[in-house]
Amino acid sequence: MAKEKDNTNKTFLLRVDAATMEAVEQWAADEFRSVNGQLQWIIAEALKKSGRKKK
Repeated sequence: MAKEKDNTNKTFLLRVDAATMEAVEQWAADEFRSVNGQLQWIIAEALKKSGRKKK
């Protein structure tokens, strides 16, 4: 029997400068997302655009 794909989230620490964090916070607020959700969306879009992730 095939294993189901593991869809658990992994935690990691990310350090960014204050200006970048402020910009991400504002962008997230503009799109009614949490900062975490916004970062997940940014990463997913970058992966799709680069052809490294399909969906």
